[in-house]
Amino acid sequence: MSLEKITMPQLGESVTEGTISNWLVQVGDRVEKYEAIAEVMTDKVNAEVPSSFTGTIKELVAEEEQTIEVGELMCYIDVEGQTSTEATIEKAEVPEQNQSPESTKVMAMKARYSPAVMRLAQENAIDLNKVNGSGRGGRITRKDLERIIAEPPTEKQEDAPTVEINEQIKTKPSKQPVQAAKGDREIPVTGIRKAIATNMVRSTTEIPHAWMMIEVDVTNLVKYRDAEKTKFKQNEGYNLSYFAFFLNAVAKALKKFPELNSSWAGDKIIQHKEINLSVAVAHDKELFVPVIKNVDEKSIKGIAKEIDSLAIKARNGNLTQQDMEGGTFTVNNTGSFGSVQSMGVINYPQAAILQVESIVKRPVIIDDMFAARDMVNLCLSLDHRILDGVICGQFMSHIKEILENISGDTTPIF
Repeated sequence: MSLEKITMPQLGESVTEGTISNWLVQVGDRVEKYEAIAEVMTDKVNAEVPSSFTGTIKELVAEEEQTIEVGELMCYIDVEGQTSTEATIEKAEVPEQNQSPESTKVMAMKARYSPAVMRLAQENAIDLNKVNGSGRGGRITRKDLERIIAEPPTEKQEDAPTVEINEQIKTKPSKQPVQAAKGDREIPVTGIRKAIATNMVRSTTEIPHAWMMIEVDVTNLVKYRDAEKTKFKQNEGYNLSYFAFFLNAVAKALKKFPELNSSWAGDKIIQHKEINLSVAVAHDKELFVPVIKNVDEKSIKGIAKEIDSLAIKARNGNLTQQDMEGGTFTVNNTGSFGSVQSMGVINYPQAAILQVESIVKRPVIIDDMFAARDMVNLCLSLDHRILDGVICGQFMSHIKEILENISGDTTPIF
């Protein structure tokens, strides 16, 4: 048998880390290749991690509720049918022959630093040999280093053997944590919320955002949809939503202006052939962004069916990795919450995000006379490295033209 590593897999586009919500195996359990060994949660999907080998679980390195990066070690497994390399590994981890087995094990655990721990230690000039780990077998975790970084040094600490660490930390900018007052509720930042925070910081830090908004008269759309929705629900079993019409219009506009269906890739811009729309779907306090693939090839009925299917999956916790991957442009239905104007944060690494706001009946001047019309604001956030105002203005104008001319003759549902 040989000792092999199982690491955190890539669980979605732009996903960089995952939180182990539940181990499905214990040390000593025998597993088959592709058998699920852990449940992992990210900002995009809840998924099961399969074993990469057939064998026996030797050691669970990562702990439940621990967030680790893609490629970071999760566990060790004794793989069947291969020559043993365990003795070689153990020998490399034993520095002194006269050490006790227990101390040898502790030192070996401490020496297995994760990439996240190594990065934090380097960024904050922390000597890992002087840090007592709180993880399994004395392993140093990211939380141990974050605690050291957050806590200001005291006089007692400066007199202690760890003075070198504290002096090094002093050279960094002070990071004073917010203190909870009596009666405050402290909520750990883990899982989906932590991953969302990381992605939003990356988007706003790396992407130079610009914004624009247009007003669209969707009176004809409202009349058309209201005339069809009851019959549609009876025949198809799901709703004919306004959002399906908006996604149809966006796909047509992206077909004409493919510059917005792009991603920034450092020294080049990738213009995507497929039009795959990311759409925000909320369940309780969780937010998911699944993807409707090849929207330009689907009818309004087909788009409405996809929206309904993804919403059901989100409610039941059944969204898969495949449901979340491949998005090329994001459309956010902020109008479902009553919003009338908002500025979206771009879904990295896409080029833009469109916010569809509430449809509101307002007085509008037509032929020098006031008329009650159904109006909606469309708000676009764009990556100014990829896009400029001219092309985005043309894109938005084309969407406006499509939506304002919707009727039974121009826009078949089926």
